[in-house]
Amino acid sequence: MKKLVALCMAIYIACSFSLAQSSEVKIASPDKTIQVSCRLDAEGKPTYSVQYKNSMVLEPSQLGLVCADGDFSKALTQTSVAPVSMVNDTYQLVSGKRQNIRYSANRQVIHYKNAAGGLMDIIWQVSNDGVAFRYYFPGTKAEAKKVDTEYTSFHLPAAAKGWLQPMSVAKTGWEKVNPCYEEFYEKEIKAGTPSPLKAGWVYPALFQSAGHWLLITEADLDGSWCATKLDNDSASSNYRIAFPDAREVFPGGGLKPQAMLPWYSPWRVITIGSLATIIESTLGTDLAKPVASHQNYSFAKAGKSAWSWALLKDDSTVYAVQKRFIDYAADMNWQYCLIDADWDTKIGYDSMQLLVNYAKQKNVGIWLWYNSAGSWNTTPYHPRNKLLTHEDRVKEFSRLQKMGVAGTKIDFFGGDGQSMIRYYIDILQDAAAHQLMVNFHGATLPRGWQRTWPNLMSAEAIRGFEYITFGQKDANEEPTHAAMLPFTRNAFDPMDFTPMSLYKIPRINRQTTPAFELALSVLFLSGAQHFAEIPEGMAQMPVHVKDFLRKLPTGWDDVKFIDGFPGQFVAIARKSGSKWYIAGINGAAGEKTLTLDPGVFKAKKATRLINSKGNSYIDQQIITLTPGKKETITMAAHDGFVMVLE
Repeated sequence: MKKLVALCMAIYIACSFSLAQSSEVKIASPDKTIQVSCRLDAEGKPTYSVQYKNSMVLEPSQLGLVCADGDFSKALTQTSVAPVSMVNDTYQLVSGKRQNIRYSANRQVIHYKNAAGGLMDIIWQVSNDGVAFRYYFPGTKAEAKKVDTEYTSFHLPAAAKGWLQPMSVAKTGWEKVNPCYEEFYEKEIKAGTPSPLKAGWVYPALFQSAGHWLLITEADLDGSWCATKLDNDSASSNYRIAFPDAREVFPGGGLKPQAMLPWYSPWRVITIGSLATIIESTLGTDLAKPVASHQNYSFAKAGKSAWSWALLKDDSTVYAVQKRFIDYAADMNWQYCLIDADWDTKIGYDSMQLLVNYAKQKNVGIWLWYNSAGSWNTTPYHPRNKLLTHEDRVKEFSRLQKMGVAGTKIDFFGGDGQSMIRYYIDILQDAAAHQLMVNFHGATLPRGWQRTWPNLMSAEAIRGFEYITFGQKDANEEPTHAAMLPFTRNAFDPMDFTPMSLYKIPRINRQTTPAFELALSVLFLSGAQHFAEIPEGMAQMPVHVKDFLRKLPTGWDDVKFIDGFPGQFVAIARKSGSKWYIAGINGAAGEKTLTLDPGVFKAKKATRLINSKGNSYIDQQIITLTPGKKETITMAAHDGFVMVLE
């Protein structure tokens, strides 16, 4: 009898294990257009797939992690599934697509244990515009838990196409500053195409799959995890998450994720839908950690800025020139003036105090440049070695706060390892404690940090305008490059491209029209928008262009996608108060005609700024809108426009 009972128990356990392995969990978006299917395969490996409007946009893709104390990528058992709950969130951003944002999603948690009995959850949140998931390790432990490998992947159908930026190889480039997310995008490539630099692909990664669009990124890096990237084997359309190069660390610090329990991984985020979904979604900040309620960030204010270095370079960092640029900012009704590298010796702290005082009288705030290094690069610019420890930062930031400096531009990071991500966050925290805004350059993608730390106003992480001033090749690429960025790099995070050269670039034959350049002031989002144009170039512009830039809002209430295609053209409408600002650029070599329905914006009048006299003039047209009548806008090659509806 005992043997029979034991046999029955063994059969029961085996059947239960088999059912657990084969059970499938389906999680749908509130509007049912997105459906995620999660299951364990025959080897206990967790997988998921994603359908959008009944089309398979992600084929079965792998999940799981391998930690130093256990394997959570195979031989898993699904122990239970929590009921579906609704997540509703509202929050505000200092700058971005919208200042007031609402997020809703269906949330479900699947509980697993590995062969050794270790516990891990996968938390899913599916909204109408995408899918997000993260790993969670419950419990407590005397020592830090460490992750060796993440097996998360995104398996695109073989017919999918990608618009992807290659990751640069660590410790390459000028003075070994890479990686800093400054490569050109590979456009409309077959899914599975190897990265030309053999170091993977950066976020956000844009794909077209089964006739729909996916934008893959991550959010909520808290300093315990490294930043990640995508990698794929040759000819494989299965893109897996990869950790940084071993050299991408703060000296003496860690590379891979590690933290005490309980522990959450960053969110893996997939925005899904149309190009309008990509342009209008805020999923990259929806998943970021909310700002701490005890911290006062009233000092963090978005604004436009004058900046001499873009066109005048190193020799402009002197007292007389910077005083002239403060006057320029005041005349243009811009909130800030950025003073770049080597100011500590070319101007000095005492004379900088005089400039800060002078700027304050003009209602202009001063940003100051710093080198983040350290020993990890050989860049000659300074001040450097002033931000490496908490004690260093407190000393320097206290001095800047006493001087009345508004913010710091911090450059040349060159790393995505866990310890380097921790360094970014430590800077943000210490800067906030001293009421200083921050702009990271030569840096990683922010990944939603601007929600958690509203004093992060911008980050470079793009091949920006400075490259156009370095050589004709980059100038030739600007039209298509600029037409890529609203769909990718600038989709969620502020981007310090430093746009807008309206007149001339020394030694460069600019390939875009002034109207194209003016449109970038609306298309590109940055909490601190540093304009490249200098006083001499602005003096060549008609009064209506100057007035447009003087009145241009520093933040937006809403966004609408008008039309576009990555790398070819784009037109976007942004709302401020009762006005809509529409901007469009044509990155293609031929004409592009757009049809605009003003009725959508309930407008009666439009002011349009367009190119009309070759490459040196922007004309103004006042248009009385007729109810029910659509407006047609034709952009010449590499041309653009802005329009204000009211």
